Amino acid sequence: MKCRTCGQKAAVNMRQHKLALCKEHYLEWVPAQVERFIKKYRMFSREEKILVAVSGGKDSLSLWDILHRLGYVADGLYICLGIDEGIAYSSESQRLTEEFAAERGLKLQIVNIQQQTGMTIPELSTATMRGRGKSCSVCGLVKRHEMNRIARDFGYAVLATGHNLDDEAAVLFGNTLTWSGEYLLRQGPVLPATPGLARKVKPLCRLYEREMLAYALLRGIEYIYDECPFAVGATSIYYKELLNELENNRPGAKLSFYLSFLEARKKGLFAEPEAIQQELHPCPNCGQPTSAPGLCAFCKMTSKANTV
Repeated sequence: MKCRTCGQKAAVNMRQHKLALCKEHYLEWVPAQVERFIKKYRMFSREEKILVAVSGGKDSLSLWDILHRLGYVADGLYICLGIDEGIAYSSESQRLTEEFAAERGLKLQIVNIQQQTGMTIPELSTATMRGRGKSCSVCGLVKRHEMNRIARDFGYAVLATGHNLDDEAAVLFGNTLTWSGEYLLRQGPVLPATPGLARKVKPLCRLYEREMLAYALLRGIEYIYDECPFAVGATSIYYKELLNELENNRPGAKLSFYLSFLEARKKGLFAEPEAIQQELHPCPNCGQPTSAPGLCAFCKMTSKANTV
């Protein structure tokens, strides 16, 4: 198969786009697509400070690389979760992230959860039994709190994450199965800023996971190959497997599913994120916005953990 642009041997064939490209032109195509999505969804301007949440995985490091190549000033945030059972997951992902930043001269902020709270994520899960002792619930809460805190404390207008199309389609599939209205209202490429919370954006939301994998490999980006050990058996992985089977039989199904949802919301089937009216209150302990008066969920959790 030949590259559509130059006629040389193709390195990547994207059936859903009916497009094959060589290495050189594929590495030009992906950033061009990201730039197009940034402008289409009005994610951010070149004047705004961007904080990229990086995990050491292919998607977040590739996103940081792409924004850097496009000329945006974007700093990284790595949150050390203390998940090192068996495979040294956190240690290895932090090492790869630090090396990535150093090689490119990029600014990286590191937050160590054990230093912040006195416990690792697995220890917090056991101590509080939040999510029935499963680490995923605690991990999500902690990461959201720390990303918001760093964005607020250091004046970042935008928080960018590396969620790809496969991630977004799986979440949308799960929320549609249960018609989780509040989550459907909030899902999309951009979640507008609210007092005390930075705007959240997903520049990779229309790029397939395999497209990002190809980008990382062709760019020579070193990333952690292992999945988080606590992700085994996650419902989102099962949804991804179902959608992969659909995609294999009908190329472009995931993209069509996601774009049709965005179009339906645009036409009024779902409210736009700006229409979500929710009164927020500052947490008396950390100052972050919370939906109910009193301590936020993060501070309640850490307070409980420290009394066990």
